[in-house]
Formats: sequence, structure tokens, C-alpha cells
Amino acid sequence: MHPIMLITGASRGIGAATARLAARHGYAVCINYLNNHVAAETVRADIEREGGDAMVVQADVSQEADVLRLFAAIDRWGQLACVVNNAGILETQMRLEDMSVERLQRVMAANVTSTFLCCREAVKRLSTRRGGPGGSIVNISSGAARSGSPNEYIDYAASKGAVDSLTLGLAKEVAAEGIRVNGVRPGFIYTDIHTAGGEPGRVDRLAPQIPLQRGGYPEEVAEAILWLASDKASYTTGSFIDVLGGR
Repeated sequence: MHPIMLITGASRGIGAATARLAARHGYAVCINYLNNHVAAETVRADIEREGGDAMVVQADVSQEADVLRLFAAIDRWGQLACVVNNAGILETQMRLEDMSVERLQRVMAANVTSTFLCCREAVKRLSTRRGGPGGSIVNISSGAARSGSPNEYIDYAASKGAVDSLTLGLAKEVAAEGIRVNGVRPGFIYTDIHTAGGEPGRVDRLAPQIPLQRGGYPEEVAEAILWLASDKASYTTGSFIDVLGGR
């Protein structure tokens, strides 16, 4: 059995690209998804067509019971080696003064609580202090954690700032237990998350402000994730790779 990589939110975008690349790197891939079963099964079919191994598990990773069920499914499958915390949401562009508390709670649950819960369960299985083999965690943050996303998604930006703080703290907490924890901060990437924010063409609109003069692609982010997950990054923990096109 190949080492298992869990990727949350892996049915589309960066998560799907990471799943396909991980399989090519020899991982068995657990494809987690929330709603889009057809898209998740398409990713699995793509992996299996190339001779890889994958499983699909539906779970709302902002909910503890679902996270426990997800990790129990992995335990039955084989040995976890890496967790990529990719699942996340953003909501319609607006200023902070117009945001409801319900929106704030949804964004924080989906982007922050989910990452904490999945990191917790990963540590329980990977930590050499607890009899595990060691491994790695890669948290998907955002360039928004540094820019603050004013007038658009301050709540999303703040949630990714929390992910950055978690990444730094947990990296130090478990460094002596065989676990490396790192982050990737994508910038303006061509995924359908921008549609959820109400502006499908956002990347093209902002491309002239990016030094590389274009948006990025999910596959470019996936390459950074796979490097951090791999033994090639064996002396890297508590670090971030910015995939921002120079911003």
C-alpha cells in the first residue's frame, strides 16, 4: 500500500490538481469533498486511469463528527503520511460593515475550524511520540492573509491569517515528533472560488496588477504543495511558499 495523502476539498481547483499530482508522485490519495460527488469521482477516475490508487470520502470538515468519520475511513485503508488542508470558502464581496455574524461564523468554521480539526487528527496518527511514523501537513493559506483583502473579503483574509498562525505554532509544537507543518499561499488562481465571491472574471481583471502579468493555475500551486509534502523538503517546517506571481 502506498503512503496516503488526505486532501480536503479535493473535488475541484487546487485540491483536484494536487490529488492528481500526488498520485503521480506515488501517494494513495483520499479525496475529500463536501457536496460535489460527481466531481470527486471524476478526480478518482482520472487517478485510477493512470494506474494510481484513490478513495472518495464525503465529509464536512468544519464538523468534528465528520472529521472523525473521515479519518476513521483512512485508518481502515492504510497508513496516513500527509494531510493537505485545502478546503475553504469565501462569500460575496463586501465591506466589513455589511457582513453578518452568520457569514463570519460560516467562513471561520469552514476555513479555520476545519484546519484545526484535521491537524489535530493528523498529529494523533503521525506523531512519533504517539507511536506514529511521522509525516507532513500542508495548510493552504492565501495571499489574502498578507493583503487583508480590503473591500472584498476581510473575513476570508482573517481566516487565512489564523491558518498562518496555526501553521507556525503547530510546526514548533510537533517538530521533534517527526511531523513537518508548512503552508502555501496562493494568489490569484484560476479556480471557481471567485464565482462564489460574485466575480467569475476576477483573476483576469486583476492580472495587470500582478508582476507576472497573469493569473496562476491550480497545477502550479500543486507543485509547491507536493514539494513541501515530500522528503525533498525534509529540513523545512514552519515555512510558507508564496505562489503569488510576484505580488
